[in-house]
Amino acid sequence: MIRERRLDILVALAIFAITVAAFIPALQGQFLNWDDSTLFTKNHDFRGLGGPQLRWMFTTTLAGHYMPLTWLTLGLNYALGGMDPWGYHLVAMLLHATTAVLFYLVARRLLAAAGGPVEGEWSEAGEAPAEVTVGAALAALVFAIHPQRVESVAWVTERGTLVSGALYLLAVLGYLRAVASPGAIRWRWWGVYSVAAFAAALLGKGLAISLPATLLILDAYPLRRVRARGWVAVVREKAPYIVVALLGAIVILYARNRGAEWSAFARFGIDARLAFVAYSFWFYPTSTIWPIGLTPLHEVPVAPALLQGRFLVPLLGLVAVTGILVLLRRRAPGALAAWAHSAVVVLPVSGIAHSGSQLVSDRYSYLAGLGWALLAGYGVIWAMRLRRQGRLSRWVSAVGVSGVGLLVAALAVGTWGQSGTWRDSETLWRWATEQDPACAMCEAILGEAIVYGAPGGRVRLDEGEAHVRHAIALRPTMPLPHYTLGTMRLARGKYADAEASLRTYIRLDPGLSQGPARLALIYLVQGRTTDALPLLRRAQELEHRPSGDPRPPAAAPESTGTDDPAFAEAVRLMGDRWEDLEYLGQALVQQGKPAGAVLPLERASALTPSSASPRVWLVQAYEAAGRPDRAREELAALRRLDPVAAGQLSVR
Repeated sequence: MIRERRLDILVALAIFAITVAAFIPALQGQFLNWDDSTLFTKNHDFRGLGGPQLRWMFTTTLAGHYMPLTWLTLGLNYALGGMDPWGYHLVAMLLHATTAVLFYLVARRLLAAAGGPVEGEWSEAGEAPAEVTVGAALAALVFAIHPQRVESVAWVTERGTLVSGALYLLAVLGYLRAVASPGAIRWRWWGVYSVAAFAAALLGKGLAISLPATLLILDAYPLRRVRARGWVAVVREKAPYIVVALLGAIVILYARNRGAEWSAFARFGIDARLAFVAYSFWFYPTSTIWPIGLTPLHEVPVAPALLQGRFLVPLLGLVAVTGILVLLRRRAPGALAAWAHSAVVVLPVSGIAHSGSQLVSDRYSYLAGLGWALLAGYGVIWAMRLRRQGRLSRWVSAVGVSGVGLLVAALAVGTWGQSGTWRDSETLWRWATEQDPACAMCEAILGEAIVYGAPGGRVRLDEGEAHVRHAIALRPTMPLPHYTLGTMRLARGKYADAEASLRTYIRLDPGLSQGPARLALIYLVQGRTTDALPLLRRAQELEHRPSGDPRPPAAAPESTGTDDPAFAEAVRLMGDRWEDLEYLGQALVQQGKPAGAVLPLERASALTPSSASPRVWLVQAYEAAGRPDRAREELAALRRLDPVAAGQLSVR
């Protein structure tokens, strides 16, 4: 027994190490222009574990998610390493590797149970036949180093999937321990622990909500509890899980309504939504088998319909495979269980209640792929038992072992390469446009990545604008490219063209605050304060509508630097948009209006005390405005933040 325990520990350590090794390129990753800016680089609320940060973590619905436990891990990341992305990627890798080990422990129990009451039986002490250990190890590796996992591990924004996934498996492990003995479920320590872990998983991210359905599937196979106790009994004992799931669903819907927007039924009717569901149910199993074409954004077609080839083929495949698996349910119950598990996990994000611009997302395979990994592990167990019984020749066994080795190696190589595509925004979106040249959103975000990846380079600005114009050509009614193009034209000083692009954006998406706010910035740069004020008030109204996190604008700094009350009011209404404030101050300095530049730059520096760029311009504004004492103070502060930038400035 001690020997077996040592073997288990060695196997777990090997799984952990192989998983970490496969994702090493992710450590090179930066924060991306794909939600990372909203959640991290522009978000100061999560930074730390103090009282204000904790209150924010347990109340925010930012980006439409309520995930306080996830925010706690991110706050800890910041407390330990600041905003260095390396630390965030390291924690993500360690979390995922830990989840792989947890899945190994779950897989050992499920694969042993699948073997039946004779060959597969093993003791509470954890002893299992050797083939079960091998099969569980393979299942854990197939799950952990599959290229489908890359998005969840290499993208900082996806921390919630990792936190929730680990807790989800802890809940499953607790359930398996609770039902290990015959008779009613043991609602002692393991039962309570399992339900608590499920509740915690929902506080990590809502994707774990399907757990009660998955437990029922496990009761049917491989645990075979339904045959012994009946459906009514096994459903009744899931009552605590169902209650937690219902409460979780209420919280999920509340957060989604506050922090995000649902796709209107007028845009996607019942026909389109059924098409989404069919495609989703088909996409995740098939991309597990053939993980080619993985991309950060699988864009929704312009006019989706169920009878289009893109959706009709998956629908027919879905019906055919389901029918075959039902017919073969006695010979291959594990395949039907894996198929059903994938469907129930994907159902909440399948598109019936659609949100965003994605048709499917690779990250939703994180829990959905567990069943398929178990099937791979069972295949190894089946082959090993045939070999032990003398029904499999030596050379066939050798070929099988080589095939398993090649599979693991291929998955690891694929994951290694896929992790590298998430290194930075430009690399990621170039990859995305190669996978889907018709993805308009990918083109628009690539253009933005090119421009902001190399600020100040006119050639890069031209290149970025070309991608944004291509996005508009692909989908003229998509709002985002018009906003991005307007911002680029503002950077060029083409104010009339920038205004035209932003007015198009506002017309296409009147419910977002960033359109009026950016148009107001154009007016302020031109000195048209009177025209900017109504737009800023409109932006403020949109920001503080019930669907968003209310955050009233902070008071303006005492040092106004201007005698124009309208301008001071405009700066106040700009709220916490520190980048807009910095741009306005920079433009005024360059226009020879340093006194007016002081107010927005002071405010930008106060909003981002750890950022050097607003202080660079603030030093220049103070100096040009004849306030050398203040310029020297800011220069001293800048030296602590960025000695190189401070060394390029001089103050009298």
